Amino acid sequence: MVEEGTDHTPTDAAPRPQAEGSATARPADGAGSPGDGSGSGGAEDAKIAAAIAAAEAAAPANGESVRIDSWIWSVRLVKTRSLGAAACKGGHVRVNGERVKPSHSVRVGDEVRVRQENRERIVVVKRLIRKRVGAPVAAQCFIDNSPPPPPREAVAPAGIRDRGAGRPTKRDRRELERLRGLRAMGGPGGPFAGPGPAGGGRGRAGGR
Repeated sequence: MVEEGTDHTPTDAAPRPQAEGSATARPADGAGSPGDGSGSGGAEDAKIAAAIAAAEAAAPANGESVRIDSWIWSVRLVKTRSLGAAACKGGHVRVNGERVKPSHSVRVGDEVRVRQENRERIVVVKRLIRKRVGAPVAAQCFIDNSPPPPPREAVAPAGIRDRGAGRPTKRDRRELERLRGLRAMGGPGGPFAGPGPAGGGRGRAGGR
């Protein structure tokens, strides 16, 4: 006979171990399950996937070709399409080592070289697109093999005045000539010789 108020649970029963992988198991703080998109890696993958999707949306229809002047503008190698056409006409754009016209059809795998003022961009076509896209999307359309740009100090043009500085004074012009290496050409008899006795000019008193 069992007395009233007594506990019927056996006192010697050991706690049941939790099975591995059960739904109640909680991961450690800060740890995300693989493939759940959490963390910086998942966010970066999501950005790349979105950029690829945008590039595919800008791709031409089946069977349509893409002009080289349009492609280098679309992937942001030049600022405007007219500049891309002008670069092709000026011989500054090469596809697989040969100069091309603006209407040249570009294909996946082509090596495109665009010579700009201070550097040359060398890219391999990865995707064909027909409209201009943002920089993250453009980066998914080619493989960039360009050399690093030169230091800014090495390409700073000499004698360039700030916008709004007005017309240069005589002193400014002398300084510009010195920077451009023209002072030696401006001596007596030189092509840049100014008026005066050495240059054969007349003063105001020597007029007719």
